[in-house]
Amino acid sequence: MNCGPAEKKLVAYLDGKLTIAERREFEAHLDICVACREQTEGFRSVWDVLGELPVLAPSPAFDNRVRARVQQELRQAGFWGWIIPSPRMAFAATALLVASIWLSSLQPSRLPVTHPPAGAAIQNTEAEFGMIKDLPVLEDYDVLTSFDALSELPVQQAAQAQPLNQM
Repeated sequence: MNCGPAEKKLVAYLDGKLTIAERREFEAHLDICVACREQTEGFRSVWDVLGELPVLAPSPAFDNRVRARVQQELRQAGFWGWIIPSPRMAFAATALLVASIWLSSLQPSRLPVTHPPAGAAIQNTEAEFGMIKDLPVLEDYDVLTSFDALSELPVQQAAQAQPLNQM
């Protein structure tokens, strides 16, 4: 064991919270390392003196004073203290706002709306009416273009219409 892990286990050793294996390993390190042994003895002497001191009981009003101070801090913090409790959050919110403004300024400007001449509106209306008239055929256009069975049928030059009741 080197001194790094031994220093981390020093307080647990003095408090008696190490497992038997960890305790043996720590004591073996103390036998080898003079610096850790001196540090452990220094901590042990402070630990013993602290153990002799009487336990202090807080005053009866201590709890009320702490709660009042916490409430006062919350009131002073206000709305923004609740929403942005740390400088990191404030920085992140500001950066997000600046980035969104910058990105919105990069969008292309809207093109001006141009109105067609008056005669063109009538022609467009006639073309639209023709499309509406052929709408059932246009709805099936994709089906008809991909229907391969129609290309295999023989082409008839002049088909005569026969009334249905003659068949």
